[in-house]
Amino acid sequence: MTYSLFSLAREALRGHTGWKPAWRDAAPKPEYDVLVVGGGGHGLATAYYLAKEHGITNVAVLEKSYIGSGNAGRNTTIIRSNYLLPGNERFYEKSMQLWEGLEQDFNYNAMVSQRGVLNLYHSDAQRDQYARRGNAMRLHGVDAELLDEAAVRDMYPFLDYANARFPIRGGLLQRRGGTARHDAVAWGFARGADTRGVDIVQNCEVTGIDVANGRVTGVQTTRGAIRAKKIGLVCAGSSSRVAAMAGLRLPIESHVLQAFVSEGIKPLIDGVITFGAGHFYVSQSDKGGLVFGGDIDGYNSYAQRGSLPVVEDVMESGMALMPAIGRLRLLRQWGGVMDMSMDGSPIIDRTPIDGLFLNAGWCYGGFKATPASGWCFAHTIARDEAHFINSAFRLDRFATGALIDERGAGATPNLH
Repeated sequence: MTYSLFSLAREALRGHTGWKPAWRDAAPKPEYDVLVVGGGGHGLATAYYLAKEHGITNVAVLEKSYIGSGNAGRNTTIIRSNYLLPGNERFYEKSMQLWEGLEQDFNYNAMVSQRGVLNLYHSDAQRDQYARRGNAMRLHGVDAELLDEAAVRDMYPFLDYANARFPIRGGLLQRRGGTARHDAVAWGFARGADTRGVDIVQNCEVTGIDVANGRVTGVQTTRGAIRAKKIGLVCAGSSSRVAAMAGLRLPIESHVLQAFVSEGIKPLIDGVITFGAGHFYVSQSDKGGLVFGGDIDGYNSYAQRGSLPVVEDVMESGMALMPAIGRLRLLRQWGGVMDMSMDGSPIIDRTPIDGLFLNAGWCYGGFKATPASGWCFAHTIARDEAHFINSAFRLDRFATGALIDERGAGATPNLH
């Protein structure tokens, strides 16, 4: 079924009795050309682009729970491409370009809203740093504007510009950045993949990876053995555990990242604002709640919950940025399990095992990368080689020293 104004009007007249499920809840077949392990946004996007761009339709996406039950539904929905380093900039700009045509591409309303992303700066040194990043963005053909304090005041007069410790001096604005509806992105890719013949298998946990003579032959699951010529691992915070089934040890740590939503209020923030003197970012959802987050909890965990010290730290940053936030009640909180790489940048590459491919290490940047991640990973799986756009995201860069350290924090995943 194609979604359109006509189909909406038709179903409204029929009492909405003709809508069909967005995708099939498929049962696993004995064998596939490609298995994608992980039914989040990245895994579904990989399957979608394998079918759409490369004509590979004998594909299954294996999800241990239900579609979108992991980090795809546990993020703060921000999309942007305001990066500094070449390896990151070209990749995230590709993702932004895909975001801009995504809804028309897979015929689903992902609620992509290019409302702008503003990174605030609070000192001369930080201004110079943002000017450098903005210049690098523009050299790559990406939009960037360096704003002074007056320009920021015109946009957001309610911020605390006279804060004694962290006065706001200006910001770096990317107007093409914004937000998207995280669940709808997963549902749209699932529907798009399903209509092209991909099997989406829910409640099918991978319990083992079969390797013979240095090559993968299939997986063991809670729903039986499944053979495959190629396997792509897209397991986010569980990447290390799943890769260990094939004997791989990844340069990744798993950490908890919390996010928060306030009670609904009248329209206040029409874009995305990030606090430059601490790790805090905030936007407003279409339902009126302020959506915000901050640092990871800093300890290794596979639990989808967080600690109170980080809650306090995030609230302190929010109060320093906009004191009015103190009048709001917190509606809910959740945690996602981040796969933090050693340099803070992702991995999209082949592994030393033939036929086994890895997509992991997304740190904070997973949601915004969803379209390009799937597009590049599909190319890597189909062609057995990386595309130029993801060629820097090699697994062996941690051995060769060709790191992509956007924040300059070194081999300390908890700081990225």
